[in-house]
Amino acid sequence: MKQLTTLLLAAALAVPLTSMAASAHDSHGSAETHQLQLNAGKKWDTDAPLRQAMTAVHASVTKILPAAHANKATAADYDAFGNAVGQQVAYMVENCKLPPEADAQLHIIVADLVAGAEAAQGKQGEGKRAAGVVQVAQASNAYGKYFSHSGWKAVKLPL
Repeated sequence: MKQLTTLLLAAALAVPLTSMAASAHDSHGSAETHQLQLNAGKKWDTDAPLRQAMTAVHASVTKILPAAHANKATAADYDAFGNAVGQQVAYMVENCKLPPEADAQLHIIVADLVAGAEAAQGKQGEGKRAAGVVQVAQASNAYGKYFSHSGWKAVKLPL
């Protein structure tokens, strides 16, 4: 990920986070992977910065999810959540160093995190804010299913 850091940080200042995730994913120059896959039947290895960022995302989504589900989250709550997720994505981009194959898989999750954060902030309409939180929760759960993170617990989604 280090090779993309400068480009992505500059892009983050000029374009929405969705574009940042898309450009990071597209920059690998190989056929795009659209579906998460295990590493020969095993979870992908992670590094400390990725685990730190995803732990923070998990905490943020776990905190807001009950209020979002009960229709009690405010616009300010959703905006703060989206900002927190965006900050963790930026931290990942800056600090995470994974092998190219794992990195490509991570970009699928990052794209979902970014899209969910933007939806939570109302960028796809006010009615999509709670769905954005759920999208981040689902991306967080996908991370736990495909990436090795000791002690990871899935986010409980409302029925």
